[in-house]
Amino acid sequence: MASERAKQLAAEQKAAAKAEKARKRTSDNPKDWGQVRQFVEAFKITRQFDKQLVWLMAGGFVLTLAVFTVVGVFIKPWYIYLAFGILFGLLAAMYILSWRAKGAMFARYAGQPGAGEVGINLLPKNWVKNPVIAVNRYQDVVHRVVGPAGIVLIGDGQAGRVREMLATETKRHEAIKYNVPVTAIVIGDAANQVALPKLDKYIKKLPKVIKPSQINEITARLKALDGSRPRIPVPKGPMPSMKGARSALRGR
Repeated sequence: MASERAKQLAAEQKAAAKAEKARKRTSDNPKDWGQVRQFVEAFKITRQFDKQLVWLMAGGFVLTLAVFTVVGVFIKPWYIYLAFGILFGLLAAMYILSWRAKGAMFARYAGQPGAGEVGINLLPKNWVKNPVIAVNRYQDVVHRVVGPAGIVLIGDGQAGRVREMLATETKRHEAIKYNVPVTAIVIGDAANQVALPKLDKYIKKLPKVIKPSQINEITARLKALDGSRPRIPVPKGPMPSMKGARSALRGR
């Protein structure tokens, strides 16, 4: 009986593993994708908004291969340098993809409600990201990140309306901050605004005023603030889990 039960359990586990593999193969959730599919999807997205991508990647590969081939002519054995040329040529092409993908990502979501999430998702893991903590009927939103610079509120939408939302959110956060600085940022291309492609770099350059151990304490206090809010109707903006593209951006 024990043997039969063991066989049945093994068969069930095998069938479950097969079903899970099939599900991931057809899934549109980036969390289920392997590295190869992430790379392919990042390439497809970038190519839609960057018509020069293929030529640049091909040029990087050919140029790198040519350099190693020339070196191999003078230094034997030549085939080793040819192999290195192919390897580093592929790396050069991937680097070009990661370089161009960031611009394509921002071009894809520019002007859409909630596009600031694309920028804050590029922050390092030591930042706690909370996209869309507040939204109005015009789909202007406020995002929040917590990290070494303290609490950073990001207004995303029409500047005048967003500044009013930021003022309200700043007061709410300052009420529970306990000497933690609250910084307000408006996304945009005008004076006193931060362009979306530069958002993550701007935030990372803010003065570091709190220790990593304080971040968990701050986020725990903010949960109480968030819990008192009415349910937020999330706008139909990007809000994507762009795992594959973000991996390419970071040069994975």
